[in-house]
Amino acid sequence: MRPSGRSLDQMRTVSIETGATKHAEGSCLIRVGDTHVLCTASVEDRPPPFLKGSGLGWVTAEYGMLPRSTGSRMRREAASGKQGGRTVEIQRLIGRSLRAGVDRVALGERQITVDCDVLQADGGTRCASITGGWVALRLAVNKLMKAGDVISDPLSEPVSAVSCGVYAGQPVLDLDYPEDSEAGVDGNFVMTGARLIEVQMSAEGATFSKAEMEQLIALAEQGTSELAAAQKAAVA
Repeated sequence: MRPSGRSLDQMRTVSIETGATKHAEGSCLIRVGDTHVLCTASVEDRPPPFLKGSGLGWVTAEYGMLPRSTGSRMRREAASGKQGGRTVEIQRLIGRSLRAGVDRVALGERQITVDCDVLQADGGTRCASITGGWVALRLAVNKLMKAGDVISDPLSEPVSAVSCGVYAGQPVLDLDYPEDSEAGVDGNFVMTGARLIEVQMSAEGATFSKAEMEQLIALAEQGTSELAAAQKAAVA
């Protein structure tokens, strides 16, 4: 029995509210159970210096957790003068994942920065950030296309992500914090359509077999399919 009472292949409740902020070209508030992330996409009409003159666009990401997004207050990273290693790793993952679903030639020489701010954390913050980040990116690109600044749509299938793991000896979909903190195996799966973009898997005190890995991939395919449907509905 899962702590939440969900079945092994059941996602938490997902909601995506678009237009969550006034000024960003694209924004949404994504809720995956009790994990809530504000995602905004900001457009700059110039690429980063290393792409100047290349004809290619760029999508990058930044990630952060508010001090009381967790059970006890965390110190703001700005107060320490540098980002922690976990933050840097997650925002690089978000950026890589979103870029995998972008035709950078069609985007043209511009940069879109996707900011993901965790308002409340209950497991799966990086996955929710990727899923919500794509929605914010989609809305920003829609605005560029409506203005005629981008002619050919640089986005095809949604990019979404979900966690899967082995909890109490059984493969489960979409781990919340109580499961994540006790999982024997923990993984994050990023997909677009039926194709994998990135898989992060680790044994957290228990090894796993190829058969278990295949079960987790099957759960991830189901979960990301459900998330993609929610993404499409949000931007329709």
